[in-house]
Amino acid sequence: MLVRYIDLYQSGELLKRVKAAYARLRSCDLCPHDCGVNRLAGQTGICLAGLRPRIASANVHHGEEPPISGTRGSGTIFFSWCSLRCRFCQNFPISQQGNGADLTTRELAERMLGLQKRGVHNINFVTPTHFLPQILAALYLAVPRGFRLPIVWNSSGYEKVNALQLLDGVVDVYLPDMKYVEENPAVRFSSAPGYREANRAAVAEMLRQTGHLELDEEGIAVRGIIIRHLVLPEEGAGSEETLRWIAANLGTDTHIALMNQFFPAHQAAETPGIHRKITDDEYDRAVKALEDAGLGNGWIQE
Repeated sequence: MLVRYIDLYQSGELLKRVKAAYARLRSCDLCPHDCGVNRLAGQTGICLAGLRPRIASANVHHGEEPPISGTRGSGTIFFSWCSLRCRFCQNFPISQQGNGADLTTRELAERMLGLQKRGVHNINFVTPTHFLPQILAALYLAVPRGFRLPIVWNSSGYEKVNALQLLDGVVDVYLPDMKYVEENPAVRFSSAPGYREANRAAVAEMLRQTGHLELDEEGIAVRGIIIRHLVLPEEGAGSEETLRWIAANLGTDTHIALMNQFFPAHQAAETPGIHRKITDDEYDRAVKALEDAGLGNGWIQE
């Protein structure tokens, strides 16, 4: 498969995207928080990310959905910091305390090339939104050195359409969350005002760019979108409404990963509404809602 970003590189469009993305750091508006801080001058906003990309790890990962991990694994690069402040985040030392190491964009390109040499199916950028310009710059440096893997954008789904448009033709597979329907839990649990509206516009843009999931002859994702939905206690995620919306607006061909692994990590144990694991009955109701919506593609968890 010829990855689409090669054409963008050869035409000069990729370099234009790099410059346009970095210009947005002067008054940062990469995510719906619109902090407006000058990250080029070292200021930080809600995500606490600076100018250089910070990563917690870059390694082969076998725990993603089957078309992402495949047989050889996904080349997963975990970025530190996050635009959300989820009180139940299992990775809070990375996402909220910033554990990791700052890299230059050239060093990030080296990590991408190193994972490619290890035979992974793709490069999987995890929590990447706040480092979008730096990722584009690393890709620009990696392409002339032979980088050719599909790119997976593995995000919280709290995105802006005009930022995602910089990734059109760059990202091959989108792997966003759809976390919330109601404003109250979005703000209380994740400090994400306007999550539903931003998220729904974002996943619609992702689908426009890539279409529904396409697999190669080995069953590996080469293009498309997989939506992750984590079922929360007390229907805090609005699972039934979210699944109905996906079917009605994105289509019943959409692939869904319906997740049941919520547990009260980080600050959740002291937060009413998310202070316990989900019950079997709560997850079963979400599975029924998935079936009732006619969404037959994807994965449920036992």
